[in-house]
Amino acid sequence: MKKLLLPLLFISILIPIGQSQNGSNMGDNKMAVIASVDSKFDQLTDLSDKIWSFEEIAFQEVQSSKALADFAEANGFRVNRGVAKTPTAFTAEYGSGSPVIGILGEFDALPGLSQKTVPTKEPLNPGSAGHGCGHNLFGVASLGAAIAVKELIEAGELSGTVRFYGTPAEEKFFGKLWMIRAGLFDDVDVMMDWHPSAETKANVQSSLALVDFMVEFTGQAAHASSDPWNGRSASDALELYTTGINYYREHVRPTVRIHYHIMDGGKVVNVVPDYSKIWVRVRDTKREGMDKVWKQVERMAEGAAIMADVDHKISLISGVHEILVNRTGGARLQSNLEYLGAIEYTDEEQAFGKKIQEATGKEQVGIISEIEPLEETLEHPGGGSTDVGDVSWVVPTIRLSATTAPKDTPWHSWAVVACAGMSIGHKGMIYAAKALSMTMVDLFEDAELRQKVREEFLKRKGDYVYKGIVPDGPPPIDADQ
Repeated sequence: MKKLLLPLLFISILIPIGQSQNGSNMGDNKMAVIASVDSKFDQLTDLSDKIWSFEEIAFQEVQSSKALADFAEANGFRVNRGVAKTPTAFTAEYGSGSPVIGILGEFDALPGLSQKTVPTKEPLNPGSAGHGCGHNLFGVASLGAAIAVKELIEAGELSGTVRFYGTPAEEKFFGKLWMIRAGLFDDVDVMMDWHPSAETKANVQSSLALVDFMVEFTGQAAHASSDPWNGRSASDALELYTTGINYYREHVRPTVRIHYHIMDGGKVVNVVPDYSKIWVRVRDTKREGMDKVWKQVERMAEGAAIMADVDHKISLISGVHEILVNRTGGARLQSNLEYLGAIEYTDEEQAFGKKIQEATGKEQVGIISEIEPLEETLEHPGGGSTDVGDVSWVVPTIRLSATTAPKDTPWHSWAVVACAGMSIGHKGMIYAAKALSMTMVDLFEDAELRQKVREEFLKRKGDYVYKGIVPDGPPPIDADQ
């Protein structure tokens, strides 16, 4: 706690004690959540390191989900496991009544990225998964924030309900879609979210809308040499299809991205393949633009099937909306970041970061952690996609990025895995827990803030009626990985 006294004294010289320049109350409850997170540093880092070591991919996060749910239960939360027909999804809540403030936590890893906590590429378990997006930090920081707020509700300092969402499969199948469909977010007033990053800021940028679908081609097998005229090649259809996609790239807007992954192109060279399978992904900064490209790319599959004289089948996997930004909430989060100040790193951590940059071909500037100013929200941002986007169309969502890796580190890579399992990642995780819990205190205490956050949400949403891009039936728990 002593390290917080100097910033507090400095702020009090400029403005009334206990209040930041842009209105955020820095009273006892915020000091309490900061102290709570600090007091649990060892427990939170141990939990994060366990999840890091489990290396579990989408919908297979059995140990990771259990570890988080058990920790929540041990800290007095009411835990509901296996929600939305998803074995690794759960909710954990404390308190009762309004307001209901939620916080999201992810914990899935990415295939093939296992890595030791060293600054050069060196798999821990060759061929296994790794936390190349820092999700071992994500879920733990969010739960740490929820616990800090829970303690204030328990002590009678805050009233309402805090709810943690354990959300699996963000990297591949977008598990939040089934949780939304099950109505698990319907009563939430405001949602908090964060993500590991190479910078620290209130995130007021959107993301890319996305759709995933599978195309299967079915033909007739034959001997590739003695009677190929008796065959109808599913592999030919697949190649014609990818050729069409690649020619189409020239004629889409710069905001569009099209990806594909060949799941099955045939088994052996001397057989005309009678089956092929390809996973296709379409993105755009706006859902409307993504829809148009999606439908055209689906039509192209039919054309490829006609040319190869085979049958085809298209199966929707899932899709996500772009983030609906909330600048009102972002501004309040920003004030809490400015109060906390930048994360401090040791010389050893900076040296580790520079070695990461050297190994990945980046400028060796180390870890940059100063608080970025609140940005203007871009109409067409770059970046990736997330099922948090869908949550943001159901409930107002405030988002944070916190530094857990050196500047310009390639995301979804071994380099992020290395940082997520050691002190650089741990420091960002603890910082995120503090910033999130402080902003949650604001939301519990300030009904006017909640109302303004809600008003902006409704204005940005307009008359759009949310509908998830998700097929009927349960989530694809046993789908091909």
